[in-house]
Amino acid sequence: MSEHGHVQEAEEFLSNYPEIESADLLISDLNGIARGKRVERCAIKKIYQEGVNLPASIFSMNILGETVERCGLGIDIGEPDMICKPVANTLHVASWHQRPTAQVLLSMYHLNGEPFHADPRHILTNICNKMSQLQLTPVVAVELEFYLFDKNRDSHGRPQAPISPKTNKRDMHTQVYSVDTIADYSAFLGDVNKACQEQQVPADTAVAECAPGQFEINLKHQANPLLACDNAIMLKRIIKAIADKHDFDVSFMAKPYSDEAGSGMHVHVSLLDNAGVNIFAAEDQEYSQQLEYAIAGLLDFLPASMPILCPNVNSYRRFQPQFYVATSLNWGLNNRTVALRLPSGGKAATRIEHRVAGADANPYLVMSVILASIHHGLTTKSKPFCPPSSGNAFDCNAESLPIKFPQAITALQQDSALSEYLGKEFIDIYLAAKEQELAQFDAHITEIETLWYLNNV
Repeated sequence: MSEHGHVQEAEEFLSNYPEIESADLLISDLNGIARGKRVERCAIKKIYQEGVNLPASIFSMNILGETVERCGLGIDIGEPDMICKPVANTLHVASWHQRPTAQVLLSMYHLNGEPFHADPRHILTNICNKMSQLQLTPVVAVELEFYLFDKNRDSHGRPQAPISPKTNKRDMHTQVYSVDTIADYSAFLGDVNKACQEQQVPADTAVAECAPGQFEINLKHQANPLLACDNAIMLKRIIKAIADKHDFDVSFMAKPYSDEAGSGMHVHVSLLDNAGVNIFAAEDQEYSQQLEYAIAGLLDFLPASMPILCPNVNSYRRFQPQFYVATSLNWGLNNRTVALRLPSGGKAATRIEHRVAGADANPYLVMSVILASIHHGLTTKSKPFCPPSSGNAFDCNAESLPIKFPQAITALQQDSALSEYLGKEFIDIYLAAKEQELAQFDAHITEIETLWYLNNV
């Protein structure tokens, strides 16, 4: 089945939804931010026939939406357009708009039809193809944490926890896994679930996390990493739209509060062979040799993966042991203090939970580095350089992850193995964008610097 949407898909949609007046055309940039344009109903079928032009520089934008010229996709090459084609089965009604509107995901191609090398969706496609060559199918699930906020900032202009729709009081505490908190926000979560059903996004469970206004929504496991990441992008968009409808602000920022937990993106992965058997499971032991190979690959690639798993300066604020974010290269069974966790469950559910990425990361790129790492481990058949951790892994003397942005960027700059999987052209573009973003951030004098040093030195 083709990855591109066929014109029949558009014709059937327009026939089924005569009320639709426009469509949002969405493509995820390096940061996982949806860019694109809105078109009228009369253009939808034509886009399925011919595609739509968008500038290549979409994939050289920093978090502020500014083109980073060092990436080489802007003025230096004449700011050219590329052709973008709809992704199959992603045309759905976006019911939160006042005007009847649909939305569809796009991917970018050169004018000759070749996949555009800077599009993260194509990066993931290439790595999935490598898995297919091993006759393996990844089964994956994405979990996303996020915060709801009051739309009004506090007296210092900082975000503050939402006011409970049930009590009309500001949330000051949250009991993790609290069913009562879920009930308090049932109208918001119910509308998220309804929109997910309309968009065919397989949302599974909602959980109240350990900070005021923090929630997690899990997506069901799927034997299609591309579709799983498409759904993660759609879920973010749904949550933001429904939050606004309920008069909340929402953010997937990795660490919005200094004294509360950050928001992560946890990814679960298992692998099926051609017979549909989970190769991570073993009959007579807790896990298979292949799972150990996968763990070894993940550990080997984790340092170089960090700028992709944690793509912003703020991403590294999460790495504090008291908030269950691993700071070291480690793994373990049924242990939430490690970077790579093997959750408990039946044999068929044997899998790896990757717990390092922030909710601010691009799902396509996170999935790409995870699957590339597993492929590396399976093909090199190396063993993990450390045994599984037991107990509190934060107290162990394991090798540290690069948990500062400059260190992480250096780790990727010095890497060659992961870069081979993702493509050197892409890595050069990504690093140029992130280096410029870091330099721009470092040029600012922060409020706390002024407070500490202005009158004291």
